[in-house]
Amino acid sequence: MLSKKRIEMMRSRLSNKSIVIIVLILIIAVILLMYFLCKPYGKTSTLLESAHNFKIIDYPTPNFDPDSTNEVLGVVLHHTAEPTAENALKILSSPEKKVGTHVVIDTDGTRYIMAQPTVVTYHAGYSVLNGREGCNYFTIGIEFQGNTLEDPLTENQIESGIEYLLPIIKAYNISLTNIVTHQMIRTAYKEKHPESRCSGKVDITQTEYKRFMNRLHIKLSELENYVVGE
Repeated sequence: MLSKKRIEMMRSRLSNKSIVIIVLILIIAVILLMYFLCKPYGKTSTLLESAHNFKIIDYPTPNFDPDSTNEVLGVVLHHTAEPTAENALKILSSPEKKVGTHVVIDTDGTRYIMAQPTVVTYHAGYSVLNGREGCNYFTIGIEFQGNTLEDPLTENQIESGIEYLLPIIKAYNISLTNIVTHQMIRTAYKEKHPESRCSGKVDITQTEYKRFMNRLHIKLSELENYVVGE
């Protein structure tokens, strides 16, 4: 038979082991709780993070208004209508041409950042959005390399464009109705000023605009607690 002293020692050891086990269980429980509380859910975790999946190159344009700040109320989509991105960049960075933009997106998705969103660049020309003229001062310009009258936007261009826009849309609370094409704002200007002889614009085509906006709408809809602007 076990002595009383030995039995007490065994009980003490078992008690100590139980305490250790309980402490370990509590530690594990706390770690798991912190993990699940901090873990981003679903697909929303990376949508607004700058997880750059495409190459980004700084290519500043001198064609901007240094005395003004862009209100960033909308976005104008363009196509370059140039054979290569290099050609487009030369034009958009030429002081003689006096035209600029905020970003050029090449067919492989590479983004050439020509100005920050709050910079006023000369991308819109004669333009009207929501009845207001001078879109350069309250919109950013996105130039897709190529000509959408001839070829559609590439998948990489669409994905890169959305990747670029998501944090801007969130930061400036831009409604989807304020993401338009160069053609739309030029047409609105000509309707407001029927006497104007300024040329019309065709970029980007409505087909590619709808395609891009549909993809953007889907991405935004995946964001947790994000209300997509109508």
